[in-house]
Amino acid sequence: MKKNIVFALIAASLLTACASSGKSDKESKIEQKVDSVMKLMTLDEKIGQMVLYSSDWDVTGPSLKKGYIDDIRKGNCGNIFNAHTAAYTRKLQKIAVEESRLHIPLLFGYDVIHGHKTIFPISLGESTSWDLAAIEKSARVSATEAAASGINWTFAPMCDISVEPRWGRVSEGAGEDPFWGSKIAAARVHGFQGDDLSDTLTILACVKHFAAYGAPLAGRDYNTVDMSERVFLDMYLPPYKAAIDAGAMSVMSSFNELDGVPASGSKYLLTDILRTKLGFKGFVVTDYTSINEMVNHGVASTEADAGLLAVKAGVDMDMQGEVYFKYLKKQVEEGLIPGKMIDDAVRRILKVKFMLGLFDDPYRYCNEAREKREIYSPAHLEAAFDVAKKSMVLLKNDNNTLPLQKGEKIAVIGQLAASTRDLLGSWKAAGDWNFMKSTLDELKIYNGEANVIYAKGCKTSGTDRSGFSAAMLAAQRASKIVMVIGESWDLSGEATSRTSISIPGVQTELLEKLKTLNKPIVVVLMNGRPLDLSKESELADAMLETWFPGTMGGKAITHVLFGEYNPAGKLTMTFPRNLGQVPIFYYEKNTGRPLYLPNPKYKSRYIDCPNDPLFPFGFGLSYTTFAYSDIKLSTTELTEKGELKASVNVTNTGDKDGEEVVQCYVRDLVGSVTRPVKELKGFEKIALKVGESKVVTFIITPGMLAFHRLDMSYGTEPGDYKLFIGGNSREVKETEFKLK
Repeated sequence: MKKNIVFALIAASLLTACASSGKSDKESKIEQKVDSVMKLMTLDEKIGQMVLYSSDWDVTGPSLKKGYIDDIRKGNCGNIFNAHTAAYTRKLQKIAVEESRLHIPLLFGYDVIHGHKTIFPISLGESTSWDLAAIEKSARVSATEAAASGINWTFAPMCDISVEPRWGRVSEGAGEDPFWGSKIAAARVHGFQGDDLSDTLTILACVKHFAAYGAPLAGRDYNTVDMSERVFLDMYLPPYKAAIDAGAMSVMSSFNELDGVPASGSKYLLTDILRTKLGFKGFVVTDYTSINEMVNHGVASTEADAGLLAVKAGVDMDMQGEVYFKYLKKQVEEGLIPGKMIDDAVRRILKVKFMLGLFDDPYRYCNEAREKREIYSPAHLEAAFDVAKKSMVLLKNDNNTLPLQKGEKIAVIGQLAASTRDLLGSWKAAGDWNFMKSTLDELKIYNGEANVIYAKGCKTSGTDRSGFSAAMLAAQRASKIVMVIGESWDLSGEATSRTSISIPGVQTELLEKLKTLNKPIVVVLMNGRPLDLSKESELADAMLETWFPGTMGGKAITHVLFGEYNPAGKLTMTFPRNLGQVPIFYYEKNTGRPLYLPNPKYKSRYIDCPNDPLFPFGFGLSYTTFAYSDIKLSTTELTEKGELKASVNVTNTGDKDGEEVVQCYVRDLVGSVTRPVKELKGFEKIALKVGESKVVTFIITPGMLAFHRLDMSYGTEPGDYKLFIGGNSREVKETEFKLK
């Protein structure tokens, strides 16, 4: 009866005509509904909506920590994460909507980063596909499966730009480039949320980690971030903005500090930038206990003080820390926090719950029949297979070592070849490695068990060499060697910073021994970050970067190795020659003493290593070859309201059909502040048959050349520019134009 009264009051409020505000009719109605609920809420119930607690699912199975059930029942907890399956979330939702006073439904969040049950390649791997449609589809499949499992909110996409391979969380991002990172951020948000959040095939996206989390000093996770405002606004902010512009309605504050203030207590980030500059209308949730951690940062002496900083900065929801639950009510009653500040936060949270349709049907995500139908559906597995193939990057292929020929005898070496768990990578959500086949399994299926000889050789870590002799014997019986090496899944992701980015253990030592057999060696890499491959690139005849490719990864690797799919992936993070070059990225700036000066000593260089990387941004080979014509410009003078068309003719000059990612870069030669040597401004992925040519045209407009000028205003400056087009950031054709 009480439930009926509450919803009757909400319905009645909609009969009142809303004042003209420029908002859509749908948005106005939602706001009226939110106001109706707010009028019924006590301060305790309002604060309860600002609380997010974790289920113990990932640790002990489907259960909640002691006391959380009572918190839901009393209205003291309005949101739960790490709870999934339709049956379990229904059980918890039932407590909220049938046993609490106001029957406000719960939000259910989960780390659906690169898949829910059907796991796609890690996010960094997906970015190397340069296929926005495939990336968006990956997010859509992930959302469909998650929504079928009772989840309505994902903590993704991660929009953190990073040039720091020591930082393990580069595996969750889109790489080093703000232009490409922005495109991916928008695609992932749209994939998760679709066009209508009330559609039960979609889930709420969460933009993270706001902000600049990808630039920790020394590459150490959670460490201090210190950069100029100009670098932050021009290089790190754009992907967050793109995700918000795409409609994301939740944002996660980051663990790091920026300009001396932890992000969860930064009014500059969460109010001035996020809400005022970017126009964000959704709610802000912290990362795990990041309010509490402001005491450790040294900007608050107590957790209560940290809570004050957070709520005043613009944090709407406290993840797991219990700071709001413990202290907010007293702080409001004592006048330390205006009640309006609490009301504004709760309105934003309730608005999203209405947008998700949870008030209309709290159990809309709890359909067990739909769950059985959607999880691991053939279409979802096919989508994962497609993205996994597209994400692989051919780094080396001397003497056409690849593709392998069906029926030839191959020796498969390496612990990773037989592993299913490692294929899933970090943040594997609810993925099940017992469901899938390993790379070794798939190679045997494709090439015939008699033609595949396996030896582990060694583990991915440690110094055990006892398997070396068996690996050598296996290799001696084969015509080619396929060695699967890299990092185990748990060496990348959160809290996995490394001071070395070399292949761990004695894997490279075994590779050196196999090289003495003088047989073609194919190195298949699995890893979650750019690695120092200086030794391996010398030893291998061919090298294929596969990242952690997901549920269908073993099959995808097999199809690429045997040429069923011609690899077309291109790197989205620079691979250094060694750790001493880090951080290294393609859009560096010139110096007063650049490398090209004739002076043999006094210029910006290393004395023991070239400046350029082992593999540059945008790099990736194919089983065919492509030739680029010189660039043709529609004009050499770009006017304020005009556009410039830059065209090249690309020809497949090899003997196999293939795909190429054609990339366009610009350089501002003289500015009021120093400018990068190259900036990506466009790309097009094209498919060409043998001998086929295609003209690829990029349109450059003045707005694409804008930056934060000396006075921090945003716009362009007239002058000379260079324009580059090529297959990667290093090997390009170039020309010049003027901006008038």
